[in-house]
Amino acid sequence: MTTNISEQLSVTTADAEGRDVLRDLYADWSQIMAATPDLTMRLFRSMFDEWHQPTVEPEGVTYREDTVGGVPGIWCLPDGADMSKVLLYTHGGGFAVGSAASHRKLAAHVAKALGSVSFVLDYRRAPEFQHPAQVEDGVAAFDALVASGIAPQAITTIGDSAGGNLAIAIALALKEQGKHGPGGVIAFSPWLDMENKGETLVTNNDTDALITPELLEGMIAGVLGDTIDPKTPLANPLHADFTGFPRLYLTAGSVESLLDNTTRLEERAAASGVDVTLSIGEGQQHVYPFLAGRSALVAEEFEKLAAWYRK
Repeated sequence: MTTNISEQLSVTTADAEGRDVLRDLYADWSQIMAATPDLTMRLFRSMFDEWHQPTVEPEGVTYREDTVGGVPGIWCLPDGADMSKVLLYTHGGGFAVGSAASHRKLAAHVAKALGSVSFVLDYRRAPEFQHPAQVEDGVAAFDALVASGIAPQAITTIGDSAGGNLAIAIALALKEQGKHGPGGVIAFSPWLDMENKGETLVTNNDTDALITPELLEGMIAGVLGDTIDPKTPLANPLHADFTGFPRLYLTAGSVESLLDNTTRLEERAAASGVDVTLSIGEGQQHVYPFLAGRSALVAEEFEKLAAWYRK
């Protein structure tokens, strides 16, 4: 079953300013990368730790650093949240950049909207650690949450971009291992296609302010190296078997180059009988929920996500 709510999400004047903040950040990064071909990994990561800047700090949330299943991260704890319900958040950044710090505000906004708590993983990053290290860290954290007394169905794996890939892959890995998986999976603008073949890489190339095929090629080389097949299902869920997969909520921006990663996943999951909801933000950039707190569109999106979560 597929629910498509894209027609309900249109750009309004109220969020035009906020939308530009994210696009401007991406454009600035793109300019820096173009002007600095020898950018070191340390500076690359430092730059992407600015990802939190478009997101308004949510009120009524405290944060706590912790280690879960041997994986460090940050708890996002909204006032009055149900501590028995956990969003296991895997950050984006091509498996190589981004961090719990860069994503804690976004994860906190989602947790607050859903009435749960969130744990943002600082999983091992490429190229120092290649696939499947990132998936293994997510599974280890999930297992530890279950061992602590959290019911598997009360855990939702969630992530954006490469972290959206991981949110899906963690659930697939748990299924492969014969374990009880999460009650649901949420992916914002998931980056899935390790073959780098998506049509919207071409058709949306002029409207996406950040993503290029060349940027993705470098990220793929970092996480897969020379030994891992880009069609490996836990690395590229577009080749996975979704039979028995949990409820799935997908978002993407209509002008982003990775749009068809989301739409192809929706088609594949739906064909396997998955209860999947697809939401496309008209005119929006990659991982547009980063505009939380300043965009009416994102506020509307989170209301729809909360309704889905509480079903």
